Amino acid sequence: MAEYIPTIGLEIHVQLKTKTKLFSKSLNNPDEKEPNVNVSPVDLAHPGTLPVINKEAIKKVLKVGVAINAQLADFTEWDRKHYFYPDIPKAYQISQNKHPLIQGGELKGVAITRIHLEEDTGRSIHDQGEMSLVDYNRAGMPLMELVTEPVIHSSEQAASFARELQLLLRTLGVSDANMEKGEMRVEANISVSKTGQLGTKVEVKNINSFKVMEKAVEYEIARHIEVLDTGGIITQETRGWDESNSSTFSQRAKEDAHDYRYFPDPDIPKMWISEIPDFQIELLKSELPELPNETRNRLIEVYNINSDTVEELLMNPSLLTMFNQTLSLIGNDEAEKLSSQVANILLTERGALISSNLIGAIENIQVEVIADIVRLANGGELSSRGVKDVLAFIYQNGGSAQEVANQIGAIQQNDEGALVLVVESIISEQSDIVNQIKEGKIQLVQFLIGQAMKVTKGAGNPQILKKIFEEKIGL
Repeated sequence: MAEYIPTIGLEIHVQLKTKTKLFSKSLNNPDEKEPNVNVSPVDLAHPGTLPVINKEAIKKVLKVGVAINAQLADFTEWDRKHYFYPDIPKAYQISQNKHPLIQGGELKGVAITRIHLEEDTGRSIHDQGEMSLVDYNRAGMPLMELVTEPVIHSSEQAASFARELQLLLRTLGVSDANMEKGEMRVEANISVSKTGQLGTKVEVKNINSFKVMEKAVEYEIARHIEVLDTGGIITQETRGWDESNSSTFSQRAKEDAHDYRYFPDPDIPKMWISEIPDFQIELLKSELPELPNETRNRLIEVYNINSDTVEELLMNPSLLTMFNQTLSLIGNDEAEKLSSQVANILLTERGALISSNLIGAIENIQVEVIADIVRLANGGELSSRGVKDVLAFIYQNGGSAQEVANQIGAIQQNDEGALVLVVESIISEQSDIVNQIKEGKIQLVQFLIGQAMKVTKGAGNPQILKKIFEEKIGL
């Protein structure tokens, strides 16, 4: 019997980072807590008001199109999309129907259908007993909608694509794309069939994390298969996600496009992209930063960084910037050899300080400090313990790496003559352990080295200590 094949398409809405809203001078501030302060007559659709297009919002969408190798529109226009909800002041939304800004393109192996620009709605608040409230701060914010082709066939692939899109948006500076704050909102269209053709699709909304996306898609696939196997019929509808029950629930019948009564907005001029200097494709390309896949290739091929570390750096743009700046300070001759140490300090040691109970300032650990610490460690002057101690001291008190290392006695002891005395003292004190080592328990040499490191307060060079212990014990 043929297996069911799931088919998934995604619709992803993204709030753009612009100073003002899409068609008004109201502030575009998603973090505003006081309701209805970032509003204007344009946002509230007062009679006689006219929308004015936010040029920066269009440019950000065009940059996304360039980054995914899509076709940028020349002609575009805005449409009125009609439906009535209390959080739509005009009873229609200004969107784009037949002439989106972007068509085609590809990301993470997933083909893109289109990307268009529209205004966001307000926010309804339903936890006020018998009444509901509306906050219009969000109404009119620039909202990018990306629609994929129905070419995704698993929940894992859907979540992987969404994560890559979030990373791209952050890299481009288009949006912070925080799902938990509603800056990136995902809707999944899911169907199953045994023929590979599209079945009746169901749209799942209220997806606020990648984990929820995977769970919702998996639940719907299983629900569709169960309904079809028992002779039922899938209804085209919109469903929500109920986290408490880990299940979807029916919300309403899915509207078709004709239900929205689209028509071109007569108040907004039509636009020819090629006539606007700031939207020229060569200019847009020149303003793009290094894209995530380009960064992956560089870090893996040039610096031989492992893929897990690369992904951690990509997900932390500020640390990736520090990584690049530190390697630049170290210089090309040493950068490849020391790149893994730099990444470890940024991702592990620096992070441990932030999460520790130490009182300090992470601003004390600048790229110059990291570069100097890595040089000292590579030159044999700092052990791994010394690196931690120097970083912790600078985090708390500031200072340069060399001065702090000298001040706290972290410079590694490489003088064999001085270390021989330490080794001889420990061998004398640990005669039982020495006898066990001579009987074959070679691993106990590490214990003796640990004792020597305690005596030297972490400053003894462990490689030299190991060599001396083995010579004195006769291994």
